[in-house]
Amino acid sequence: MSSLSRELVFLILQFLDEEKFKETVHKLEQESGFFFNMKYFEDEVHNGNWDEVEKYLSGFTKVDDNRYSMKIFFEIRKQKYLEALDKHDRSKAVEILVKDLKVFASFNEELFKEITQLLTLENFRENEQLSKYGDTKSARAIMLVELKKLIEANPLFRDKLQFPNLKNSRLRTLINQSLNWQHQLCKNPRPNPDIKTLFVDHSCGQPNGARAPSPSPASNPLLGGAVPKPGGFPPLGAHVPFQPTPAPVPTPLAGWMSNPPTATHPAVSGGPIGLGGPPIPAGLKHPRTPPTNPSVDFPSGDSEHPSKRTRPMGNDEVNLPVNVLPVSFPGHAHSQAFNATDDLPKTVARTLNQGSSPMSMDFHPIQQNLLLVGTNVGDIGLWEVGSRERLVQRNFKVWDLSACTIPLQAGLVKEPGVSVNRVIWSPDGSLFGVAYSRHLVQIYSYHGNDDVRQHLEIDAHVGGVNDLAFSHPNKQLSVITCGDDKLIKVWDAQNGAKQYTFEGHEAPVYSVCPHYKENIQFIFSTALDGKIKAWLYDNLGSRVDYDAPGRWCTTMAYSADGTRLFSCGTSKDGESHIVEWNESEGAVKRTYQGFRKRSLGVVQFDTTKNRFLAAGDDFSVKFWDMDNTQLLTNSDADGGLPASPRIRFNKDGTLLAVSANENGIKILANPEGLRMLRNYENLAFDASRASEAAKPTVNPMSSAVASSAGLTDRVGPVVGLSAMNGDVKPRITEETNDKSKIWKLSEINEPSQCRSLKLPENLRVTKISRLIYTNSGAAILALASNAIHLLWKWQRSDRNSSGKATATVSPQLWQPSSGILMTNDAADTNPDEAVSCFALSKNDSYVMSASGGKISLFNMMTFKTMTTFMPPPPAATFLAFHPQDNNIIAIGMDDSTIQIYNVRVDEVKSKLKGHSKRITGLAFSNVLNVLVSSGADAQICVWSSDGWEKQKSRFLQLPPGRPPTAQSETRVQFHQDQIHFLVVHETQLAIYEATKLECVKQVVGSTRISCPDISCDVFLSNVHSLVIAAHPHEPNQFALGLSDGSVHVFEPLESEGKWGVPPPAENGSASSVPTTPLVGGSAQDQAQR
Repeated sequence: MSSLSRELVFLILQFLDEEKFKETVHKLEQESGFFFNMKYFEDEVHNGNWDEVEKYLSGFTKVDDNRYSMKIFFEIRKQKYLEALDKHDRSKAVEILVKDLKVFASFNEELFKEITQLLTLENFRENEQLSKYGDTKSARAIMLVELKKLIEANPLFRDKLQFPNLKNSRLRTLINQSLNWQHQLCKNPRPNPDIKTLFVDHSCGQPNGARAPSPSPASNPLLGGAVPKPGGFPPLGAHVPFQPTPAPVPTPLAGWMSNPPTATHPAVSGGPIGLGGPPIPAGLKHPRTPPTNPSVDFPSGDSEHPSKRTRPMGNDEVNLPVNVLPVSFPGHAHSQAFNATDDLPKTVARTLNQGSSPMSMDFHPIQQNLLLVGTNVGDIGLWEVGSRERLVQRNFKVWDLSACTIPLQAGLVKEPGVSVNRVIWSPDGSLFGVAYSRHLVQIYSYHGNDDVRQHLEIDAHVGGVNDLAFSHPNKQLSVITCGDDKLIKVWDAQNGAKQYTFEGHEAPVYSVCPHYKENIQFIFSTALDGKIKAWLYDNLGSRVDYDAPGRWCTTMAYSADGTRLFSCGTSKDGESHIVEWNESEGAVKRTYQGFRKRSLGVVQFDTTKNRFLAAGDDFSVKFWDMDNTQLLTNSDADGGLPASPRIRFNKDGTLLAVSANENGIKILANPEGLRMLRNYENLAFDASRASEAAKPTVNPMSSAVASSAGLTDRVGPVVGLSAMNGDVKPRITEETNDKSKIWKLSEINEPSQCRSLKLPENLRVTKISRLIYTNSGAAILALASNAIHLLWKWQRSDRNSSGKATATVSPQLWQPSSGILMTNDAADTNPDEAVSCFALSKNDSYVMSASGGKISLFNMMTFKTMTTFMPPPPAATFLAFHPQDNNIIAIGMDDSTIQIYNVRVDEVKSKLKGHSKRITGLAFSNVLNVLVSSGADAQICVWSSDGWEKQKSRFLQLPPGRPPTAQSETRVQFHQDQIHFLVVHETQLAIYEATKLECVKQVVGSTRISCPDISCDVFLSNVHSLVIAAHPHEPNQFALGLSDGSVHVFEPLESEGKWGVPPPAENGSASSVPTTPLVGGSAQDQAQR
């Protein structure tokens, strides 16, 4: 529906309200879904008209649309159920339970069981959580407060809670204006005409009594396009009801238009069929695949709520103002391809480590050696890639929380984690923008070197801000954003004022691509339903409605000279497409070949030199000549790339930034780029050596963290060892250039050498047996040897704006109001001899735990025991949740078997046999669909998680003379790439590749290694019998559980910011060798202090 048709509905609503058609007003509100009348909704809730309440809501949302909607319907139906119980109408309560509330059982079965149990109570207020329930009237009022908050926070109600500010009787006024106009067009207008009908156009009678003929294009000059009489109303233009004449559009864009403007030339052409066909709205609202383009497959799939995947990045070349557009030189003609690959950046020149996983990158448009990076934990970094120096590091922080919307404030309190979706420089490089996964856009100003200042913070969208671009409409710099709320917005880049809001997409908007042609500025946008739309800087709606190949995650970009348009997209089934568009016809011109049959993630692309296309696919970077659909060449960047790496060219195309595993970024260069980097390296080399030599030496210690050699530009150390007396000499099966390097240890033996915090104690706890950070990083969970669990939670405050675990602010030892503890079923044996184990669900809602007895499943919010199962013998020795289904648990047993257990149906689905001693480690890979197990027999096994058959097994290579002891433990943990995993044994640390089960790296210790854990950047072990946990996001933060029942959190001093002292760079030797080791925790990344 067009924007004017939508406004007409509001005019009708106003008219019906003024005429007191009350029921009809609310029926139209509900059926149109344009305006949610909160006053009417409140009245119906207060009156308990539940059927009408739900019917009215159904015009705006359904139960399963999102979590807000689900909560709204649940609260209403719960209230209806409680009122039936309060009236002792059991049959009605059962009916509500079965018909209305059972739908929620699939989302929270335990809650449904608890609600069902209320039927057994004489008074449901006997339930602790309902003990404060008053009378019906007060309960409805309390619920209504909650419902209003949920509705206001629900993105589906956005812009539907406020009725437009209209003058009284606006529809009557418009009709009177129309009648006045019609009267002025009469050939013989009469004074004070008596108009008695609106069903036909008004016309005054002829002098002799004859009636005027019905108006037609032939007889009425206005309908033929003539200008009305002087003093009359201006012409309406197009003669389709409520359809204004669009503003002029560039010729290329006109070919895409589903509703092209009225033109003086014939609308029919003899060319191929495109989107600019005859103006038949019904046929063009959802145009079909162009018949001239049979090679492109358009799979179906209209879900508006796809899983969030990594989004591709666009190209800043499309955002450049006219005076700095790249120039295409005749000498760059590329009809001959014999030397084409020489111009491509394919040589690995630098390897950087951002400290958290890169999500978006952009080179400075002028200083092309500066790389801006945004990560999955909200960090941004600015690198000078020639010298490998990180100039700037900023962690995510809301600059002015009080200026943010209530939904954002509430969301950040509940879950403070954010990711960067996009970073981009302004055309002149004086500003850069950061789009986050939660509402916000932050604009920084750049003043050279490391001088970065806060410029603007905009609460731009409800949900994620998916893309960001700069443009120059009206000769002023603007910021364009798009988001999960299906909107595109334009903001003044200087003061943050909102200039335009474009609505019309029916799914979250995924990307924007601003451009200009023939002095006309416009924006292409793509949404997650595959729709491509185009917008002028006006309020007249979209000019394009078309399906992109793949019909899911798509980005668009122009060539550097702005003459050629490309798009890259990936379907939900993993089919990827890069195509060039024929703008004049709105059809696909060519489709490029060479993608993996099923891409592992969303493929992203970039263009350079008006000549090449590049895309990250199949663990490599693939290149095409723009004029040839066949793959030109590809590069794996010496290995270590993720399945779909993020890529970004610099403006000249001499450098290419590629995201790598282990939070890495590889800088690829062509010969010209290598010369440029060498120049910067020579300038910075002496200074960097002097800086490294000046760093103080840290004394030896008993608990140590080591850092990898050769990584002078890391935020934190890469690999750490402790409990080793003497040097640690890594035996590395790859990267032979690094064999001579010794990993240096940073040891702590004085409290002044670090920041530490002893967590509040529980006197009932003795020795800490297991310790883990929650996945959110905001809490620590411990399991003591006496089977009691402890949970410490950090709160957001002025001193701790992130709400994450820290050694600077003390947490709360949390316990529910009921006072119960999470206590495992204890074994009859000595508690110190029992093997303790636990595992957290991905959303931190449940913990599965055992202390030698039965396995218990606890609710982390209420501490209630949901169920217990599997009494010993054999006893559980290790637990792991299936990554895709929290109901499936892998349980390692004391008898060397692994049981695959379904909690929901209380059934062992499979029993895996392959080890000869107890299971000591389990880890799932959700990329490879495998389970890796390890045992006290020093054996590693790989199992398919589809059929649970064993794929491979291998025994560890133990040093001579050091056989495994009876108490030997082998632990395994997958790296964030889900392909490599770390193995920790008392004799060694090793990294394996899971598909071939080959050892990639190995470090043999001279003494026993115990109690290790992996952080997102380092792993740690210690000599004493301590339990160690690593923060999932902070690479330098660890927690220690001691034998006296206490837990300590420790971090480096703020003045140092990281552990370890990296050795000096070896004259560029690391520049061509991948120095990023394949070690890291699954929770990924770092936020540097």
